[in-house]
Formats: sequence, structure tokens, C-alpha cells
Amino acid sequence: MFLEFHDPDGRRHRHELTADAPRKTVGRRPSSDVALSWDDEVSRLHAELVYMGDDWVICDEGLSHNGTFVNGVRVRGRKRLAVGDVVQVGSCALTVCEEERPATAPATRPVRPGTDAVRVTPAQRRLLKALCRPVFERPGSAPATNREIADELGISVDTVKGTLAALFERFELTDLPQNAKRTALAARALDLVYR
Repeated sequence: MFLEFHDPDGRRHRHELTADAPRKTVGRRPSSDVALSWDDEVSRLHAELVYMGDDWVICDEGLSHNGTFVNGVRVRGRKRLAVGDVVQVGSCALTVCEEERPATAPATRPVRPGTDAVRVTPAQRRLLKALCRPVFERPGSAPATNREIADELGISVDTVKGTLAALFERFELTDLPQNAKRTALAARALDLVYR
């Protein structure tokens, strides 16, 4: 299992999670195991990854100022991680991945709980697909910007903003900090628009 994420220059980073190093720190300090020194929304000591039993768990027991989110839900204490989860730390999205194994048929991506209950219009679905495209094509990437979505769909940035605001409500993300909403929306909508 490993974490994959991108820095502001678009370089992909990969951090292995192995049982022989069962505790990892996440933070802005250069000495952190998962160092996100470029992101001033990340606390110096933001969270901890702990190997418990056969699972990796993210722990944020009041360490961070801005909180830690898994698939858009704030972590209060501990949260078990699964392959495909997106951990939002500051403005950085860390995707939980595993080594690809050869297969005779493509693997089926599990549907996250609650995504089937959310109904969207065809226009909202197109916007969600544009939002999620970078995340789908390069796991760990940030979702598309408002300008990128507007350019792809041939609509105004104001239309993108208004549609996103409606989608934040529909996916019950309005209570999240502004910097976490887009990533949380992309994490929840990925299965909805790419299956």
C-alpha cells in the first residue's frame, strides 16, 4: 500500500506504507515522514498514520488546525484507510493506492456508500466528470479548476461556480472548509461519473 500525491509543480510523489515502519507523521515540517512543506494550510504536525492489526489508520486527535478529511468526511480521532480513499490534508490530496496486479479483466471499482442516493442532472454530471478528470487520469491529482472546467465545457466560470455550489449542497459538503470541498466532491463523485 502507498500514498500518491502531487506537489504544486505537478510532480508525483509516492510514499510507501509498510508494516516494518508502523508509524508515520504527516505535516509541514521537513522532518515529517510525509512532508508537505509547501502547503501553509498543513500544520507542522498535522496527522499520524499508524499500522494497526492489518490496517493503516489515519489519526488526527486534535493535532491539526484545519483538520484531516477522508473522502470528504472530517476525521475525529481515527479512521481506517482503504484502497481508493482520498485523504485531504490542507490543499493536498493523498490517494491510498496498492500495487497493480496483472488481471485478466479490469477490476471493478467499488461504489462508495451514499453515491447512488445522490441524483444529478445531465449538466451536473458533465461538470462533475470535468471536475474529476484529473483525479481519474492521475490518482492523487487535484480536481480541475473552475477555469479548466469552463474551458472544457464551453460555459462561463460563474456558471461553474453556481453549479458547484449546488453540488456541494446535494452531496452534503457545505460544512467543510472551502479548501476541502472540491476534493471531497471529486472523491465522492468519481464512482458516479466514471463507471
